[in-house]
Amino acid sequence: MPEEPVARLWHAANMVREHRGDGHTAALVPERIGGTEAHVLSALASGIYPAESFGRIHHLSEARLAEVMDGLRDRGLLDASGRFTDAGRVTKGRIESLTDALAEAPYDGLEPLKLDHLVALLEPISIKLEATGSK
Repeated sequence: MPEEPVARLWHAANMVREHRGDGHTAALVPERIGGTEAHVLSALASGIYPAESFGRIHHLSEARLAEVMDGLRDRGLLDASGRFTDAGRVTKGRIESLTDALAEAPYDGLEPLKLDHLVALLEPISIKLEATGSK
């Protein structure tokens, strides 16, 4: 753990982010959602349509994107136009709920007052991030 306060904060934030990312990966596995499929679902959940235009996957070949989209359609997660079906929204919701639940562990060790204090300290940063379109 770094000694310098800003480096210490950066390190801690990185650890929490990595923990959440690992939990997200774990949440994708039982849903049989791979990396490219996860990006498609994320794009659609963020209002990006067509999903194939999403910056993290737009560089892939048309054949690969078609394969991924067809696979999601075959599973009933996307409709013919490439938008979420009800089942797709439910699946995405399950993934996000499990990700959130798995991300809680680092905070479980904080006493309620300390957790409230942490939330109060981070709230102004969160408001600024949301104002810029960050989620």
